[in-house]
Amino acid sequence: MRQNIPAKALSFIAIFSLVAGCSAPAAKNDDWLKTKECLNCDLTGANLKGADLTNAKLNGANLTNANLENANLSGAFLDSVNLTGAKLKGVNLSGAGLSQANLSNADLSKAQLAGAFLRGANLTGANLTDAKFNDADLGSANLEGANVKGADFKGAIKPDGTIEK
Repeated sequence: MRQNIPAKALSFIAIFSLVAGCSAPAAKNDDWLKTKECLNCDLTGANLKGADLTNAKLNGANLTNANLENANLSGAFLDSVNLTGAKLKGVNLSGAGLSQANLSNADLSKAQLAGAFLRGANLTGANLTDAKFNDADLGSANLEGANVKGADFKGAIKPDGTIEK
């Protein structure tokens, strides 16, 4: 016996299935660039070189291997974001929130991170050459194996909780 399911029920089932199985929606178009909001979305490998993402809300986003060279992310909300292997050379992250962010093996050379909040961030193996961390909070951050040659930590809270003079 064949049973017909009403169209409304099928719509509900389809929507419920999408919502239930969607933990990190892919950002397939650039609409989010207008609103600067893409929470928990998948931007793996995105080319955002030179983009103005001032005050963007990207908490929980996956930006693995993304190109953000010379982008402006000042004041951005990037808590728990995944920036593993990302190209962040010359990026402006001044005043950005990056608590619990994964920046392992990212290139942050010549990046501006003045006043950034990086508490508990993972910076293992990151290139921090000539980066500016003035007055940043790096409490409990992991910098194991990071290249800090020429990096400026003046006034920053170091991973051990002390302040760089």
